[in-house]
Amino acid sequence: MRFTQLADWLAWQQSFHPRWIDLGLERVKHVFQALCPDYQQPLTLTVGGTNGKGSCVAMLEAILRAQGLRVGAYTSPHLLRYNERIRIDGVAVEDEAIVGAFARIDAARGETSLSFFEFATLAALELFAQAKVEVQVLEVGMGGRLDAVNLIAADVALIASIDLDHQQWLGETREQIGWEKAGIFRPGRPAVVGDRDVPQSVLAWAEHLKTPLWCLGRQFDWQLLASGWDWLGPDEVIASLPFPALPGRQQLDNAATVLAALSRIRDRLPISRQAICQGLQSVHLPGRYQLLPGSPPVLLDVAHNPQAAGRLAEYLQSAYPRRRILALFAAMSDKDIEGIVRRMGPVVSVWALAPLPDNPRAASEERIKQAFQVAGFSPPLAGFESCIGAFKALRQQARPDDLIVVFGSFYLLAAFLAAGDGEWKPA
Repeated sequence: MRFTQLADWLAWQQSFHPRWIDLGLERVKHVFQALCPDYQQPLTLTVGGTNGKGSCVAMLEAILRAQGLRVGAYTSPHLLRYNERIRIDGVAVEDEAIVGAFARIDAARGETSLSFFEFATLAALELFAQAKVEVQVLEVGMGGRLDAVNLIAADVALIASIDLDHQQWLGETREQIGWEKAGIFRPGRPAVVGDRDVPQSVLAWAEHLKTPLWCLGRQFDWQLLASGWDWLGPDEVIASLPFPALPGRQQLDNAATVLAALSRIRDRLPISRQAICQGLQSVHLPGRYQLLPGSPPVLLDVAHNPQAAGRLAEYLQSAYPRRRILALFAAMSDKDIEGIVRRMGPVVSVWALAPLPDNPRAASEERIKQAFQVAGFSPPLAGFESCIGAFKALRQQARPDDLIVVFGSFYLLAAFLAAGDGEWKPA
């Protein structure tokens, strides 16, 4: 075995492959066949999209577990522990299990080089197979067509939303990005899309493959009630459902899409109304409109592209209409920072930039300041040595009835939570 500690494996993987992002299936398929030659695939739901993937995976996992099924869930990235990426029956797998999987992958790969994400994907698939899960829910890392998760043919494919992000790899338009995301479709196997403005490329690819496709606002939708909501399908209605435990109006789009996906495979996997209700009420997902109580309170969100930032701005205006908003912000260098600032700028009174010095992908202060200038907003507070230093400076400007929002990157939220050292805990 190359290493005995998970931290050593992860450090090695980050420098082993020459490219951090290396889309393509040939290498990972080759290693997977050597790793799992007698693979018996559990029923598989693959979840892609620009925003909403994590929420859809969390809802699917909660509903399926409420039904009494043995469920494996694979997500990325993580907030605090790598183990969060691979869950079996709602529990993150232990270090020893991941280390063992990495050792077996290392032995199976021969001379084939693998990326950090490919190691994680293979580990998840192998551990799920070992645990004999009945259902696996797999979140696409980027795009879909060439993402490592796509080596598994989904029994039902779900695309939560389609918007501009990762343009360097996926294309500059929604049509191009939609086509990449539709790469998780399979001939004759059902797919659902939770976007009301589906790119023509997605519809055309589904028609080409003869993939039975349902789209939000066409084949399924939701209807708001005074104290709940109805799911509306082409041949059934699930009435008077509880709201998802995840905040934000977009969660009804996500929940409706999740129920559509489950409806498509109900002949193989019937789900009771009780399991649906229990799953919606119990679902939990850190880092999505996550409120930390205090004076002032702090709201955490992983919004890292313009669409997500726009949804966050709408949520803040709806949920905190009379609060002054202060924002702690960081972003990766490949993001549309100008677009993010334009969406959030009108609702934020004071900005502060959080440095992420240990992350080579993080945008520099000068890059973010330039984005503010281009977007037409005053420059943010900057020049801090640490994430927590920036937060404390921002908090000094805050009144008890203000709200501090920490957003812009998974890495920022991870650094913020890790630096808190017990000072703040999730609500």
